[in-house]
Amino acid sequence: MTLTFNPDKYKELLTAYLPKLIKSEVENEQALKIVEDLMHRECTPEEDELYQLLITLVEKFEQEYYQPIQPNNSVSMLLFLLEESEGSRDDLVSVLGTEDLVNNILNGQEKINTEQARKLGDFFNVESSLFME
Repeated sequence: MTLTFNPDKYKELLTAYLPKLIKSEVENEQALKIVEDLMHRECTPEEDELYQLLITLVEKFEQEYYQPIQPNNSVSMLLFLLEESEGSRDDLVSVLGTEDLVNNILNGQEKINTEQARKLGDFFNVESSLFME
């Protein structure tokens, strides 16, 4: 028996799951849960199409979000270490002093100075030179 693709059933799946471009880690995790559910069962052609779509969206997000850190990019290093340590901007404020300073650094409006790099190095248990450009 050959299974045929039913556009109406696919439309129902799209309406139920509302797949879209993934722009955050939370959205990525939600998509991965659906993917995992679909990969552990026998899928209809429509579910397989949804699965392929979600895989494509997850891969696109992860290629952009998890791309290798470029050398001498202190903000990327800072964001990477913050993510890996499951920290928050509040943690950075406690290390660096003010929310405005943290926002300026993360937005690229201000560079990390030697003293700030030392504090960040101590906080993350890494060499302070990782934060210097």
